[in-house]
Amino acid sequence: MAADPADQFCVAEERSGHCAVVDGNFLYVWGGYVSIEENEVYLPSDELWIYDMDSGLTMHLMEGELPTSMSGSCGASIDGKLYIFGGFDDKGYSNRLYYVNLRTKTGTYRWKKITNFKGQPPTPRDKLSCWVYENRLIYFGGYGCRKHNELSDCFDVHDAFWEGQIFWGWHNDVHVFDTTTQTWSQPTIRGGDPPQPRAAHTCAVLGNKGYIFGGRVLQTRMNDLHCLNLDTWTWSGRINISGEKPRDRSWHTLTPIGDDRLFLFGGLSSDNVPLSDGWIHSIATNGWKQLTHLPKSRPRLWHTACLGQEGEVMVFGGSKDDLLFMDTGHCSDLLIFQTQPYSLLRLCLDFIGKNAALLESQIPSLPSKLVQDVLKKITFWAAMTHRQERKAETERQNQLHST
Repeated sequence: MAADPADQFCVAEERSGHCAVVDGNFLYVWGGYVSIEENEVYLPSDELWIYDMDSGLTMHLMEGELPTSMSGSCGASIDGKLYIFGGFDDKGYSNRLYYVNLRTKTGTYRWKKITNFKGQPPTPRDKLSCWVYENRLIYFGGYGCRKHNELSDCFDVHDAFWEGQIFWGWHNDVHVFDTTTQTWSQPTIRGGDPPQPRAAHTCAVLGNKGYIFGGRVLQTRMNDLHCLNLDTWTWSGRINISGEKPRDRSWHTLTPIGDDRLFLFGGLSSDNVPLSDGWIHSIATNGWKQLTHLPKSRPRLWHTACLGQEGEVMVFGGSKDDLLFMDTGHCSDLLIFQTQPYSLLRLCLDFIGKNAALLESQIPSLPSKLVQDVLKKITFWAAMTHRQERKAETERQNQLHST
């Protein structure tokens, strides 16, 4: 199985702690932050960056009930709607839920804050995870704050502000938002040992199982794997792995590929080293296998990873350095990990797009149905070539100035 990163594609402005989802042939990116002169600057909440996998990048200004600019929010999509929950901004932690219709017919992207819900939402938090299952958003964990009367066994206290009776810490509770009935609920866990509280972990759904890997609590980063049956609400307990396994980490990603495999990439290790390793977990064999041919020069943490239509994992943004001590290495490139062979049509379109000048006379003889797809690919690869040439020229000028 191939899992090679492709060339670097520019998808949006550099950022970490953002949200990204795939719907159809488009990758959507929202939110996050960058570091400017040692200050954390949250990116505008009215910008939605849209990457068309055939023709490149656009940015749309959004309207409606805008969320605040945040990092660490949890983004997920259901039926063409992007939902954003939680996050952290200049005023603290959020437990607000917003959505935007990505399949707009008017070209206008309008945020809607969900206020007419039933039930009780989770307490404010960031760096949580979400499973999407049967039109429901199922949230787990995260770091945030609670009042004294909200303390429970699902909360591991980190710090407290006694005057206001406010406590900060890590969670391991499960909350469900039903997008059909607009209802929050907290399911009764019917069995099994839950993972310990954590944040900056990652999750993925395979079938009716929600998987969790790693994360951080206090000064400990973990490499444990758990799953929750999303029908019976039963925890697996820590899954015993046969053979080698990834090292402990936080701020990594876990992406389902196929029916029974999970792709783990990057993160920050327990000794604060940004990671560039990739692993495949097979449910059938209950084992991890490290991908040995990935480049070591592209570590990522607090990035996003989305599965494309042809089985490719698209890793966008994040940081290449330790966010806790040297927060300067935010990224804007897209790494594409090909986990299965591309279709013959995709390969042919890319070949024509890259070699348009040589094939110019033959393109009009293609079936009319394919001509538009070919023109998109030609535009895409022409833009790529222009960006690469501009980048090379900038680097050449910088070298001249430095000498």
